[in-house]
Amino acid sequence: MATEAAWKADAMALADRISTLLTVVRSAEAEIGALLVEIESRGVMELFGYRSVARLFEHLADVPKSAAETVVKRARSLHPGHHLDSPPTVAPATAAVAAEGRLSNPMIDTIAGALTQIPPEHREDAEQHLLAFAEEAGHKQVAALGARIIAHLDPDGPEPDTTEPAIPNRELSLRRKRTGIWELHGRFDDETGSRASALLDALAERRTTDEGGDHRSPQERYGDAFSDAIDLALNAPTLPMRAGERAHVMVAVSLKDLKSAVGQATLGDTGTITAAEARIHACDSMIIPAVLGEKSEPLNLGRLRRLISAGLRRALYLRDRGCAFPGCHRPPRHCQGHHIRHWSEGGPTNLTNLVLMCAHHHRLLHRSGWEVRIAADGLPEFLPPAFLDKRRKPRRNNLHQPLPFAA
Repeated sequence: MATEAAWKADAMALADRISTLLTVVRSAEAEIGALLVEIESRGVMELFGYRSVARLFEHLADVPKSAAETVVKRARSLHPGHHLDSPPTVAPATAAVAAEGRLSNPMIDTIAGALTQIPPEHREDAEQHLLAFAEEAGHKQVAALGARIIAHLDPDGPEPDTTEPAIPNRELSLRRKRTGIWELHGRFDDETGSRASALLDALAERRTTDEGGDHRSPQERYGDAFSDAIDLALNAPTLPMRAGERAHVMVAVSLKDLKSAVGQATLGDTGTITAAEARIHACDSMIIPAVLGEKSEPLNLGRLRRLISAGLRRALYLRDRGCAFPGCHRPPRHCQGHHIRHWSEGGPTNLTNLVLMCAHHHRLLHRSGWEVRIAADGLPEFLPPAFLDKRRKPRRNNLHQPLPFAA
């Protein structure tokens, strides 16, 4: 018992020592603040050659600029300046208590912050109430008391802002590097950023399908989501016209490369993509393929609405109800039409040769061993590659189809 009592006594002594040191430190900080205001009143430029007293303190104390500015701001609220044009002291009584080391910096900031919102004729009484409460409560409770005093003195709150709303701050730059990689940089107002975040969050959800789990990093998922968002915008029926046409990109590829999916294609003015990518875009997108012969003569120039009419697209939506790939939950508006028999091979544009697929699984189908066909009942089914299923048993996406027991 004696040992336990001695241990507790030592602990109490340590706590008392900390309290004593805190009092000394707080008192010293209050004195430093008073000296900074004194230097500012006499002219920091004339005395030390610094543009501001905060800059002087930053160098004297070797603290960050923001910390120095906070110290000076706190000191100005407690101590009066000596110039006629110096702002009036907000909390003189608080300064006296702070000089004794009895107030923490958060407590000082809380009291001064509340007093700045109280009319000058009521500040003295309000400050005494706040200081009395500070002796037995923390700064959060004192902040609550300050809010009650402000509400009591001004029950109607601040005057409504009748000024015109500021123009939202939106900036965006998109630049192509020599490597073919595009860099995107921008800044947006809170509303635009929130809407963009909600859209990308929805499109960047992890995919878990029969092909396995989603092992993409968060950055990769959001990069793919941004690409999907562009597809959605380009497919929007209200997209503005440009030079009498809807926005599009031209892709030039040779007929040989388009059929073999080997080689390069020219994207837009200077970009390049693989012939395999051009083969994907030839299915159904706002990228128009220009097929060239051996001498680069145009053999076929696709048209924006060349593949799937509005009526055929509606029929495709009604049949597949979303991405048809097994396990995918993407809705129709996130999808594009894929030609089962490729367009470059003369595949027709009709319901029996089309299947609805999201951009991710559309690319997967073109690049992997998956195959798709229309079954006898008129619905699409997928055959996995042999490394996934040696029997290549057909699979379907039943997530979009109505339940058999549904009314």
